[in-house]
Amino acid sequence: MPSIMEAKMKNKSDIRKLVVIAVLAAISFVLMLLEFPLPFVPNFYELDFSEVAVLIGAFAYGPVAGVVIEAIKIVLNLAYTGSITSGIGEIANFLIGISFVVPAAMIYHKHKTRKHAVIGLITGTITLVFVGAILNAYVLLPAYAYFLSSPEAVYTVQSFVEFGQLVNPLITDLSTLILFAVVPFNLIKGILSSVIVLTIYKRISILLKANDATE
Repeated sequence: MPSIMEAKMKNKSDIRKLVVIAVLAAISFVLMLLEFPLPFVPNFYELDFSEVAVLIGAFAYGPVAGVVIEAIKIVLNLAYTGSITSGIGEIANFLIGISFVVPAAMIYHKHKTRKHAVIGLITGTITLVFVGAILNAYVLLPAYAYFLSSPEAVYTVQSFVEFGQLVNPLITDLSTLILFAVVPFNLIKGILSSVIVLTIYKRISILLKANDATE
């Protein structure tokens, strides 16, 4: 049986973990607000690095912690900015986020080495690109078209295709919108977020007192 001292230490460790998860979720929420556009995609797609904080938490404490951080981030964003799609867009964004974070963290936690961190992040980026393409085509864009429409202005998925044509002549229909806007957008997001995590995680993990440092 664990001693009283061991129980107290475990309790202290659990409290610290919960505090760190909450802090990372808050950081992720703030990063989500700091968006900027890319020149080859329509301006309703804006890049942010909120997944960096989520990945750090998932690498430190496991994929479940990553899911929790992602969920708190989405709830905070909903509370702060509201939703124009009755939460549908936010649910889709949550699924896209965890499609990146969970595979990366699962692979990393099998062997906590830099090699497996790289493999995990590559796998997560590929999954992000695939899931992002599917959800944008069949959930996000139709949801935005439905909820943005009004008697004064009716939006369709084709409306978003036309917005895309204004900045990228390769976009001519939904398929090319996904191929030449959504796919490269998420690919860039995955690559840049991965590079940042690989650059800073070893130092951050020491502060978090996670017993791994991607050696």
